[in-house]
Amino acid sequence: MKRSLSLLTFSALGAAGVATPSLAADLNVTVEIPRLTVAEYHKPYVSIWIENPADATAAGTLAVWYDADSKEDKGVKWLKDMRQWWRKAGRSMSFPADGISGATRAPGPQKLVFSGAKGPLKDLKPGQYNLVVEAAREVGGQEAVRVPFVWGKPGKPATAKGTAEVGAVTVAVK
Repeated sequence: MKRSLSLLTFSALGAAGVATPSLAADLNVTVEIPRLTVAEYHKPYVSIWIENPADATAAGTLAVWYDADSKEDKGVKWLKDMRQWWRKAGRSMSFPADGISGATRAPGPQKLVFSGAKGPLKDLKPGQYNLVVEAAREVGGQEAVRVPFVWGKPGKPATAKGTAEVGAVTVAVK
């Protein structure tokens, strides 16, 4: 009797998550915003999301950088210039989006860590995905960079590089 009680107690604690370690991973992302030498420079609007490579649907938006402080929310008006993200995920969102919206960023490397325990990654099933970084700039261009990665399996960082509006993008599952 004593043995079955301790086994039952251990099973209950394991089911509650007390005795088992968490399997959540983090997604470490570095996005380089290139410094452009142009007559009129504006910081780009940037969207970062996860895409299913099989059907190119959005699995979740991680970040959207735009002019969130503009008067009368005029910054939201230009989000549709990030065409791919807008069609797949953006048009169905409300802004500002808690934990996703942020201000535009200055040129240079931007380091981000997304927790697998919360946000759009918490329900992401293990498997192959693309991290997509799309940038659009006023009086500039538009560009999207895809970096394939495997969620749920830590490994070597993956990198891709844009040609104009996005620099190097690095993704690592930790």
